[in-house]
Amino acid sequence: MRTEPNLTRRLDRVFARLDREPERPAHLDVPRMSRHRVVLFTATLAFYLAIVWAVVITSWLVRLDWQVMFFRPYQQWSGIHWFVDYYVVLGQRGPTAVMVAAWLGWRSWRQHTLRPLLTLGASLLLLNITVGAAKYGMGRLGPHYATVIGSNEMGLGGDIFPSGHTANAVVTWGILAYLASTPTARRWLSAVSAVTSLGVGMATVYLGTHWLSDVLLGWAAGLLILLALPWCEPLIARSETAIFDLRDRWRTRRGRTVPAPAAPVPVVLKPRTAPAEQSAPAREPVASVRGPRTPIHLAPGPHTARSERTPVTPAGSRRPPHADRLPRGTSQPARPVSGG
Repeated sequence: MRTEPNLTRRLDRVFARLDREPERPAHLDVPRMSRHRVVLFTATLAFYLAIVWAVVITSWLVRLDWQVMFFRPYQQWSGIHWFVDYYVVLGQRGPTAVMVAAWLGWRSWRQHTLRPLLTLGASLLLLNITVGAAKYGMGRLGPHYATVIGSNEMGLGGDIFPSGHTANAVVTWGILAYLASTPTARRWLSAVSAVTSLGVGMATVYLGTHWLSDVLLGWAAGLLILLALPWCEPLIARSETAIFDLRDRWRTRRGRTVPAPAAPVPVVLKPRTAPAEQSAPAREPVASVRGPRTPIHLAPGPHTARSERTPVTPAGSRRPPHADRLPRGTSQPARPVSGG
């Protein structure tokens, strides 16, 4: 009996979370570049440079890379090979970007803000620039293409150092923790993203596609991007404002191209009081907008509706003659006054 009301309340809270908020929430927390974050960024950058230097000078880290490669984990634990093949997809850029973008797109729609999607775009752009430049700049070959045992395999045209799978897993899953709206959710998502990226890095070592040092440098590269994102927040805010302004201008321009239907302009007809006015050439004002109007007969005599009159210009009539129309001024049979 007690479980049904509790379940109902929980479902109500879930559906309330799925509904769109009436306006953008005012409590959205935007991380800032605090002193603690600067210290972490500096320490991670020092670790990144230390890994690169250890590989360049062919230190003990390179010897450890070769020992792990000769151990061949994919042969030692061949029973989990099928699972690792699927798990490593969590580090591929295409599938992970689509999944995370779908979630952040829903959040952007719900909260009336483009910040989640713009933050994801900025992080992926930084990832492609920094990791891509490091890969092609150092040109290290992977374990399957190694040429000399014990060498660092640097500068040989490879693109394996740092690990792109690991760096991508750190960024794409860590961006969920970065954009979390509560401290509790941020802690849980940080733990989940750390475990996921750690598993992706170890999966590449298991499959033999990366050296162990590639994975260490990939973790550092992805963490550097997450720690540097607060520096991009002013640019993200300006981009969001510019996009919304462009949308408003486009909506305004689109509204101007579709004019609203104008109301018909009333035309007042005065009765004729003297025959002299009938013979004098009358100049008719041309209304800007003509609406449908029923003929009004004020008095008996020769009178035609405005739509039946022939437009007259100094050069003559602009309407071709019709056999079924009588020229102006000819007598017509008298018509009874309406309402008589």
